[in-house]
Amino acid sequence: MGIKNRLIIMSFLQFFVWGAWLITIGNYWFGTKNWEGTQFGLVFGTMGIASLFMPTLTGIIADRWINAEKLYGFLHIVYALVLFGIAHVTTPDNFIYVMFAAMCCYMPTIALSNSISYTSLKLNNKNIVKDFPPIRVWGTIGFIAAMWITNLSGSKATEYQFYIAGVGALILGIYAFTLPKCEPQRLTKEDATLTETLGLEAFKLFGNYKMALFFVFSMFLGGALQLTNAYGDVFLDEFKHFPKYADSFVIKYSTIIMSISQVSETLFILAIPFFLRRFGIKQVMLISMLAWVLRFGLFAFGDPVGGLWMIIMSCVVYGMAFDFFNISGSLFVESNTDSKIRSSAQGLFMMMTNGVGAVLGSLTSGWAIDRFFTKSFSNTTELAGFLQTDTTNSKMLEFVKGQGNSVSTDGIFTNPILMKDWHTIWLSFAAYALVIAIAFAVLFKHKHDPKEIENLSH
Repeated sequence: MGIKNRLIIMSFLQFFVWGAWLITIGNYWFGTKNWEGTQFGLVFGTMGIASLFMPTLTGIIADRWINAEKLYGFLHIVYALVLFGIAHVTTPDNFIYVMFAAMCCYMPTIALSNSISYTSLKLNNKNIVKDFPPIRVWGTIGFIAAMWITNLSGSKATEYQFYIAGVGALILGIYAFTLPKCEPQRLTKEDATLTETLGLEAFKLFGNYKMALFFVFSMFLGGALQLTNAYGDVFLDEFKHFPKYADSFVIKYSTIIMSISQVSETLFILAIPFFLRRFGIKQVMLISMLAWVLRFGLFAFGDPVGGLWMIIMSCVVYGMAFDFFNISGSLFVESNTDSKIRSSAQGLFMMMTNGVGAVLGSLTSGWAIDRFFTKSFSNTTELAGFLQTDTTNSKMLEFVKGQGNSVSTDGIFTNPILMKDWHTIWLSFAAYALVIAIAFAVLFKHKHDPKEIENLSH
């Protein structure tokens, strides 16, 4: 089997084992377990916290002692075992701890998979800029396949989504040991300082105004990504509480609708070389930020019937929002840092987006939704008004009973019913993204140089 096909299999499974639960975990948390939103933010926060130190730690290990593909395989096998265990957790606190363990295994494998791909392509005299994007596309296809399997198997609100991911991770862990050898480069000197050993030299980049500003905006955009991952599928699924939408295709197959986002991602990945050459790195990053505004704004006004086109368009622009910043940002780091600290600088970029940004985005959004965007209803009149139905609607009353409530003769609930105001939530997220885009356009100065893009191809 050719090296490209071998790497395609790795890329497919790398994101399959994430996509099986990442988009649907909200349904399990809120719909099945009925746990609170602030703690749910901590679940996504574990990804960010793990990204703060695990990629650096595993990078040191792969650089000095263990083949990257062997470390990669070991981490996926442990990740699989943790996923099998998380399905049996019964309290939100323990769930967060176990998820943190899972993320400590998974998050560093993203960087390791890229490293394995780059090294293998170089060893086979391939062009990274030309050959890597089509391989990476298969990662998105794997993510989509996992989402579809989770939805069509009826697992989007059950613990079986973790078993699906666990089986995939176990297969990938074993397969990794068959990949080309990526031996330690031992680029770190034996007498290196602690700062050099830990790859902390890249933090000196914060002394450069342009680089510091870039990393700050990376953090803000990392927060935006967590918002859509955490709440997109939950948002669509909660339309089932509105009687006029309850039987919609969108409700039953919400995860499949969300997978349009990943289909879009595959297309925009392939379009990136054209956009970079035509508009340059800064403009591509700005386009990404404006796409986030559209992503959230279209969600705010969409619904499963008359506004379905807006939900679909929101999913389409996601590909542009996600890919354009992540890939152009990575190329910006590649072209604006010294080769001696380039790997560390890429790790810093990941830390600011998937680490600091993810933690802040997860925690603040969970808190804000609970504090400002969750409505409490104490009677049938209030709830019927919110759900756009009448007080005697059988589906609404069935929903009330499903929440462990009973209704008195005058329509009062025994306990308040809490509902998220998704329209206002998404508008607030859109405003957040718009402020970031305007600030970036004004503050970040970077002139488009076609030679910069051409140099990255070699």
